[in-house]
Amino acid sequence: MSAMRDNQIHLRSKGPSDSRGPLATFIAGISATKIQRVGKMLGALAFHLDVSHRRIVRRNLKFIHPDWPPGKIRKLSKRVFQNLGITITEILQMTCLSKEEILGKAKIHGVKNLIDALKGGQGAIMISAHLGNWEMAAMVGPLYLDTPINAVAKKLRFEFINNLVVNLRTRFGCKVIDKEEALPQMRKALRQGEILGILIDQGARSRESVGITFFGRRVRATSAASLLALRCKSPVVPAFCVRDAGGKLNLLIEPPLKLVRTRNLRADLKTNTQIMTDVVEKAVSKYPEQWFWVHKRWKKYYPRLYPEFSAKRKRRRIRKRKKILAGKI
Repeated sequence: MSAMRDNQIHLRSKGPSDSRGPLATFIAGISATKIQRVGKMLGALAFHLDVSHRRIVRRNLKFIHPDWPPGKIRKLSKRVFQNLGITITEILQMTCLSKEEILGKAKIHGVKNLIDALKGGQGAIMISAHLGNWEMAAMVGPLYLDTPINAVAKKLRFEFINNLVVNLRTRFGCKVIDKEEALPQMRKALRQGEILGILIDQGARSRESVGITFFGRRVRATSAASLLALRCKSPVVPAFCVRDAGGKLNLLIEPPLKLVRTRNLRADLKTNTQIMTDVVEKAVSKYPEQWFWVHKRWKKYYPRLYPEFSAKRKRRRIRKRKKILAGKI
């Protein structure tokens, strides 16, 4: 590997692609400073207009940090929206960037951890979270390592938006695995020695998850990464793409986790999923404004946090029941 120094890589842009149109060239040329400025403005606007998600962010923060004063909760809530605005603006620009420009957008730290993990021949499970710019990590990895990253993702509700996101993710070598019935494809990717990327910070259905704690509160979390690590003997490598104080993106790749392997599969799944979630919790604690606090993360065990959601779900169930009784389903 070239350009490696102190376990840190920073590949600089080699200029725009000649095949781009004038609009794409213009968007690609917007400086990181301006991207951040626009993103913060959009995020601040969303903070004032999007009342429902603002409530979710505040409730989540207050739930996790009950000792925080209201002023601190409000300040961090606004920063959460601003960082989401920056991420969305960055993603929009990413659709117009060349390979070299994508590589120049982030510093990569600890890449040797991932390279060494791949030497065993069982692939590697790269766990991450909706932290910083998680989409950038899926694009930088294949470009630098020349090894496919298979990203497990849930299909978005609106097909047009889903197609846009899939096209973005697959531009430079990332492959998308639909979350529904994904296990066989995930296992195949690992047995081919490839990288499997899983975001593990959101909820999952009961049959696909285990009960653990996140910030000291009960949640359900996907056990897929733990199951595959045990079945395929694949190393699990945490990686997070976050912004530093100056706004520069940094892809932080940590050493493989030390997992527990006993004869009790159920207990091992729970223990190892907790180990992985603890790593996510540590990263979120370090960069709290960059995590996706708009997610109703604790709804399974603490539905009182989101009364509007509970009421909406109840109304949806009633409508479905009426349709069944009417013979429409």
